[in-house]
Formats: sequence, structure tokens, C-alpha cells
Amino acid sequence: MDDSAARTNVEWREWGEDALAVADRAGKPVLLSLSAPWCAHCHEMDATTYTEPRIAANVNDGFVPVRVDVDRHPRVRERYNMGGFPSTVFCTPDGEIITGAGYLGVDGFRGILDTVREKWDAEGESAGRVPRSLRDGQPPGGDVVPRIEEHMVEQLLGAFDEEFGGWGSDAKFPFPRTVEFALVRARDQATRTLEAIQTHLLDTYEGGFYRFASNRDWAQPHREKLLDENAGLVRAFARAYRYTGEESYRDTAAQTVEYLTTTLWTGDAFAASQVGDDEYAGLGPTEREDADAPHVDETVLADRNGLAAGALLGFHAYTDDERARRYAERALDHVLDDLVDDGVVTHYRTADEVGTTGLLLDQARVLEGLTTGWQVTGEYGEAARAVADETIDRLRTDTGAFRDGPTEGPGLCDQPLYPLDTNVELADALIDIAALTGEDRYREVAEDAVAAFAGAAERMGVEVAGYAAVASRLLAPRAFRLGTPAGSDLHRAALRIADHEAVVVPDADVPEGVAHVVEDGERVGRAETPDELASVATDA
Repeated sequence: MDDSAARTNVEWREWGEDALAVADRAGKPVLLSLSAPWCAHCHEMDATTYTEPRIAANVNDGFVPVRVDVDRHPRVRERYNMGGFPSTVFCTPDGEIITGAGYLGVDGFRGILDTVREKWDAEGESAGRVPRSLRDGQPPGGDVVPRIEEHMVEQLLGAFDEEFGGWGSDAKFPFPRTVEFALVRARDQATRTLEAIQTHLLDTYEGGFYRFASNRDWAQPHREKLLDENAGLVRAFARAYRYTGEESYRDTAAQTVEYLTTTLWTGDAFAASQVGDDEYAGLGPTEREDADAPHVDETVLADRNGLAAGALLGFHAYTDDERARRYAERALDHVLDDLVDDGVVTHYRTADEVGTTGLLLDQARVLEGLTTGWQVTGEYGEAARAVADETIDRLRTDTGAFRDGPTEGPGLCDQPLYPLDTNVELADALIDIAALTGEDRYREVAEDAVAAFAGAAERMGVEVAGYAAVASRLLAPRAFRLGTPAGSDLHRAALRIADHEAVVVPDADVPEGVAHVVEDGERVGRAETPDELASVATDA
């Protein structure tokens, strides 16, 4: 149990079958509190609502209270999230949802307790429901066609905020994969958004990006710093530097790499997050030296380390930054040694607890780190194959879509879920490994996964622009196949010249000392020197 929960007056239980069994035997509903170590509002609710003696007594007497760390239990997060954290969810002993809310103060919590008790007393188990996302089952399938990319470009144009940058007219999220999609299709939108992110979300004193801004003009940032979101922005800024040559983008990425390799470095790999603290963020550099820095959750999560390693290796590819490469390799090696067994990834491992194995989130993101490592260093091929094959064997369904994990577990965790964003991340990595191995079966699996959601493509917004990017990669695959090893002049040039949706394949089956530029399976260029490669890549 985390320290914040332990300081309340509520008698929390850990998530699991045992807690639900207690509720069943006692004939009581479950209070499910979804919290995150980085979430300031979660800690505030603990310090106020859950510490109020009468509320705590009411909860302890009338409910079975269960606390869930959403970073350690992503399947619970996806099934019970009420739109943000904290999420306050009331369930039946079977885990079906009675009602829920987000942050609740003392008065609001009293009201919902009374409502739930009345509903439970009147309806019992029948008061619960299964969310629509689980009831509806399979995603709507279709064909992977050029219209998917065209629709997303239309969405970019329609949703872009011309005044402040970014997309949308309310809270502003950085959407790094949307930025990457825009870099080659609406570059002015991408660069204006990156400039807004630099100005409003970057911690200029200590590095790292805050999670999002509450207002359209990027004001009132939420100060938490998450490893996965920082990794995504390192990658986006590095790729923006590749396309524009703008030194400020390189500097911003480098500053964030520094943050990840210092504040978030555990000694073995990257820590999960750092809590948000408005008061600390308002201090100047000298004042910060005398203050306690916000708490860092040192849990090593496999998925976030996969993303971070891939981002740092990508930054190294564009800049030759050896620090980024060294830390990326250390993190990947730690994950492989401690969290991967014959291609099956474990979410986390601590001295007291071992996380769930075989989650799509971990499999996809670790594979993404490994395929990037393969392209940049020439290593990690065997591990990448093993992770890809186990993911396909364990999680692929008849529709082509991948479910988010095993179809077993407490509450609604035995219900299959097919997350679009994680299917996209996996498909992206499978396209890479298809080019790296020369085995088209990986590309076919990726296409099936993307096609499984194509029936909903016209309803997708800019926040899932990565889906359109992967569809485009499937329709027009592009690779740089090199008859030289990783680290050669030709290889280093290819890493800089190739657009970010192409794959760079060192030690490929082409003549020694030669590079082939391949589009849709056909050679469209040949080069023997970096200058020749730059020329043929431009012509192609």
C-alpha cells in the first residue's frame, strides 16, 4: 500500500480476488479508489476526504475499500477509469460498476455514499453494469485505404488552434505522436505546437515536461512528469530537429534526456514518474536547492522503459549523443534481464511484488524499443523476434486485433479489451521487424491489426493520428537496406537521412558496402557513399 493511502483513516485492501471475495461474503459493495503515485489530486483526496473520521468510518463499515495503483495495474485502469485520476468507483463484489466519479471533496463524497447505499439496498448485485467498451466486444473492421490518412489530415486542419498552437479548444495535451504525423503532413502545425510545448510545459530549471495544460492557451500546467510522456516528447523533438535542423529542438530533447538520466534514473533503468507540485515548480533555481524535490516513483515499468530506450536511441541516431545511447542500452538490458522471459514481458518487479505478465502494453512498447535498438545498434534482433512472436501467439484474436492481456483476473479483468492506441504501437513495431527480418508475415499481422479498427477510421480524431501514420506505412513501406554494419559511415548517414516512418536495416541482404532505398518492395535507389545516399533518397 502506498504511503498516501496508509496515512488515511480508511482500511484499504489491495486489488485482487481476495478483496472481492470479502465483499461477497459480507454482502457489501466495493469502493474502488484508482490512484497514481504522480497524481497531486489523488494525494489531496487522501489528505482530506479519506482522512475525515466520519467518512472513513462510513466507508469501513458499509463498503470494502480497495486501492489500486493505476500505473502498476493498467488493465484495471482501462476498465474502471472515470475520466482521470483519482477515479472513485463503486462496484458489486463481482466487479461490475454501480457508479463512479473523479475527485470528490467531503460533501460530495457524503452524497455519493448515501446514493450508492440506497441503490445497493434496493437492487443488490443487479445494480452493477459492464461498461459499453467491454460489452460491445470486437472493434469495427474494414480495409486499410489511403482515405484513412486523408481523413486524419482533415482532422488536423479542422482541430488546429491557430492562435495558441496545439489541437482543440479546451485543455491542451502535447500529443507527441500527432506532432510526428504532422511533421511530414502539416509541418507548420507541428512546429508551432512544439514551440508552445517548449514555452509552457518544459521545466526549464530541471528538465522534463509537465503532463498537460488546463487551458486552451497552455496556462495552468499539471506539473506531474511521467516517463512515457517525456519519452514521447524526446522522440518528437528529436524528429523535429531531423526535419528542420532547428537547434532549439535538439537542445530541448537533450535537456529532457538529462532529466531522464538523472532525476528518473534508478541505477538500473528509468523510474516511472515524478509527482506534480505547484509550489515547488514556482520556486527559482536557488530556492529549489534548499527545498525537497517532488517524490519520484522508482518502479521500473517495462512499457515505459521500452519507450524511453527507443526515444533515446532515436535521439542518438540524429545527434551521436553517446550518453543517450549508453543509458538506453542499460535500460533495455535491465528490462531484458529482469522483466523478459522467452519473449514474455512482466510489467514490473519489486522486492515485494511481481506485476502481471503478457500485457499488450508491455509487449508492444518493449518491442518498439528493441526494434529501434536493432536499427541503431545492430543488436537486439533475437530478443525482438521472441517478443514479437510471443505477442502474436498469446494476444492476437480472430479479427486480427490484439486484446490487452490475458482473459482472466479479478472483476472485469476477465473481459477482453482491444485498445486502439496499443494495437497501433504494436503494429508500428511489427512493420519495423518485418523490414528488419525480411519476413512479410509480421507486416501481414500488422495490417490485420490496423484493418480491425478501420471501420471506425472516419470517427477518429487527432489524438489517435498514430493510427493513420501506421496505415500510411502499410500502404507505402519504405526501407534503407545497408550492406554495412551498424556504426559504419553509410549506416550513420542512413539514420539521419531516412524519414522517421522508414526502416533502416543494417547488415541487410544487399551487396557489401552498398545501400538500397526500397519502396513497396522495389528498389528505387542505390548508393555507396553518404553523399550518394542523400542524393538518391531525395530523388526517390
